[in-house]
Amino acid sequence: VWAHTGRGPHLSAEQRRLVLETWREALPDRIVVAGARDITMAIEARRGRADAILAFPTAQDPVGHHQRLSRELPVIAFWLYEAAGGVAYDDATLDAILALPGVVGIKMATLDSVMTYQRVAALVGRHPGKLLVTGEDRFLGYSILLGARAALIGMGAALPDLQADLLRARAEEDWERFVRLSALCDGFAQTTFVPPMEGYVRRMLWAAAADGALPAGSCDDPWGPALPDEERAVVEAAVRDARAARA
Repeated sequence: VWAHTGRGPHLSAEQRRLVLETWREALPDRIVVAGARDITMAIEARRGRADAILAFPTAQDPVGHHQRLSRELPVIAFWLYEAAGGVAYDDATLDAILALPGVVGIKMATLDSVMTYQRVAALVGRHPGKLLVTGEDRFLGYSILLGARAALIGMGAALPDLQADLLRARAEEDWERFVRLSALCDGFAQTTFVPPMEGYVRRMLWAAAADGALPAGSCDDPWGPALPDEERAVVEAAVRDARAARA
């Protein structure tokens, strides 16, 4: 909750409280991660009984930033592509962040930089016990092959069972199932994660509605770009196609 897809930084404190409370009550036995751009949001997350924080990136004292947030809850660092407000942390900074006891891992969301993902995945491998979390909607399967053991992805707003099964297939080394599911996820992402990229939030709302998770009229993203109506039909067809292929 409260991450980029959920427009967390744009929500009021009361809206954030309601969102976290709703998910906490609905999933009492699951791990709930809350996005935090500052110590205020971290405190809100702790008070709302989140289990961990996803730390929005910052260029100003990033190591100290993660250390301060980790005093409230365990922290997942966040590599986010710069067009979405991210920071290109260098290796020395990443090493220092991952060395912090309160940082449990890092989420990677490069959007389209396989080389960056490969570099950071190798760096995470030098920090035993730290978790590599994929946020790579456009190359989900490959990112899992490179060592991601969890996923926090915008694409998870719809068809989450396909994506969870992809992770299970990797863990079980069921390669036939893994390749098939990876292709399904890639095809879906090629419909929803396209320019204008900030439109993906609205597209995922459409997809969630098509998948039965939301009412059809509850798909507005006031902070994202307007999109043509015909694009919604394409997204809805992609959901139907993925479901049919899974059956």
